[in-house]
Amino acid sequence: MQNSPNSQTKTDSSLVELLAENHIFIEQQSDIIEKKSVVIAEQKQRIVILEEYLRLERARLYGKSSEKNPAQGEIFNEAEVEAEENVSAETNSDALKKKGGGRKGLSKSLPREQLHINLSDEEKAGAIDTFYTVVKEELDIQPAVVRVIEHLQEKAVFVEGGKRSIKSAPLPRHPLNQCIASVSLLAYIIVAKYCDALPLYRLEKILARYGGEISRTSMANWMIRLAEQLQPIVNLMREHQLQYDYINLDETRIQVLKEPDKSVNSDKWMWVSRGGPPDKSCVVFEYDPSRAKAVPLRLYDGFIGYCQVDGYAGYNAICQSNEVTRVGCWDHARRKFTDAKKAAANQKGKKDRQVAKYDIALSKIGKLYKIEREIKSLSQEEKYTARQIRSIPVLQDLKVWLDANVEKIDKKSKTGEAIRYAINQWSTLTTYCNDGRLNISNIEVERAIRPFAQGRRAWLFADTPKGAKASAVLYSMIESAKTNDLEPYAYLLALLKRLPYAETVEEIEALLPWNVDLQK
Repeated sequence: MQNSPNSQTKTDSSLVELLAENHIFIEQQSDIIEKKSVVIAEQKQRIVILEEYLRLERARLYGKSSEKNPAQGEIFNEAEVEAEENVSAETNSDALKKKGGGRKGLSKSLPREQLHINLSDEEKAGAIDTFYTVVKEELDIQPAVVRVIEHLQEKAVFVEGGKRSIKSAPLPRHPLNQCIASVSLLAYIIVAKYCDALPLYRLEKILARYGGEISRTSMANWMIRLAEQLQPIVNLMREHQLQYDYINLDETRIQVLKEPDKSVNSDKWMWVSRGGPPDKSCVVFEYDPSRAKAVPLRLYDGFIGYCQVDGYAGYNAICQSNEVTRVGCWDHARRKFTDAKKAAANQKGKKDRQVAKYDIALSKIGKLYKIEREIKSLSQEEKYTARQIRSIPVLQDLKVWLDANVEKIDKKSKTGEAIRYAINQWSTLTTYCNDGRLNISNIEVERAIRPFAQGRRAWLFADTPKGAKASAVLYSMIESAKTNDLEPYAYLLALLKRLPYAETVEEIEALLPWNVDLQK
């Protein structure tokens, strides 16, 4: 039986509709596949970035902390397209010869005690002469000796007009009245905690071992009271910094348990500045629970000149003044490329590997540091001239490379972050070439922060804001002594002995680390 024309038309129409539905279905499935492919690609890229972060954290935990690479600046040839793989044995040998070997002699400034090793009378019988020769030096350190100093006050009795009177010899002044600790012990505690990073509970055990029973609570209270006495000296140091036209600033975290209106685990901050003329520089720590821009505005109000900081936006307020020029820190820029290298997958053993972008950047930045090492001993004017001739071309070449690669690398990757950081900070990173006094990095203030960071790992936190403020004062005294080439204990001992007698501004100024005479 044959199909009618109407039936054939219906069949054709159904087929067309079915094909149309199939086509729509296929398009929908293709659309879904395309969207899923995009999601998968994004997830893969996200995994790559997360793996970078994971490798970086592993490197921070278990790898070397130093960012220095002695070969930086010489890794690549002029075209900078391939890595230098070998350093000749002769070069290494020559370098070792130049460095010299053997242990350095003991410092000539140390006190010396001579131990004479004598011949017996029988052994030197008949000799026409005898003499001694130095055959050996030994460094000798005696353990701490705990003793009690008894102050015996002489009193004289007078009789006048039938009345008796007593005259007493004046007692030596003490920075803390009614304190059982001598100034030597107080100086020892300050140095042990704030210079050598010993927490007070360890000091308590050390003193007890030598026979001195002093609780950590008593020592903590002494430190707070001493900080109040030393605050005028720190105030003078801050004024001294603000009068000079070059200052280095940075901030670091501190945990304070009993800060009002702040949670126990929230970050509080230690603000650190290093400034003053090269021969009269000082370091000042200041505790503040906030990291807001209001803090640097308060601390450095009135400063005019060069202000060297990292990329933290909190410093923008003081650096936006027409009378303040912001100087960047190449250590921070370099560190971001170093982090990118640490976060990268291990490419060793793979043939035909292209040179990584972070290696090229580190090589170019390394050239800048090499120049700084070579001109370190020059005068300020000579440094300025050398930077104009040698550093500026390297900076221009680096900027061209950064601009050419900024869009080629995922901005979320560590290398992408490093490139964008350098570009965003470029105007401040090149400012150091404008004045021979300026440094390529903020290393001076970071060196001052390092002992604080080491101590923080030992004592972990401050209990109260008073304790944190006391730490700021005492770290200021320690680091300022070191900056002026003073042995911290000797400076603090002289300071605590003379401070109770300082009653005028002039007498307090005489106790500043660049004014004090330790021989008095």
